[in-house]
Amino acid sequence: MNYTYILRCGDGSLYTGWTNDLEKRIRTHNEGRGGKYTRSRLPVELVYHEEFETKEEAMRREWEIKQLTRAEKEKLIEMSDF
Repeated sequence: MNYTYILRCGDGSLYTGWTNDLEKRIRTHNEGRGGKYTRSRLPVELVYHEEFETKEEAMRREWEIKQLTRAEKEKLIEMSDF
């Protein structure tokens, strides 16, 4: 399985990424070994994710989410069953 996810960082900002191991990736972010952006904004909390069969689908969705405004991302998070 592949995942597109949104994290809420310690400073309240949002980070979007993709992975094939969601638990490990969140742990890596919180250990300061994740994305450069999140390293200085710890801790991070998983607030949204979607599952995909292929990494290409997950990467495409990551790009789509990154094109959204902050308000649109917040609405996506709010509307999820997560």
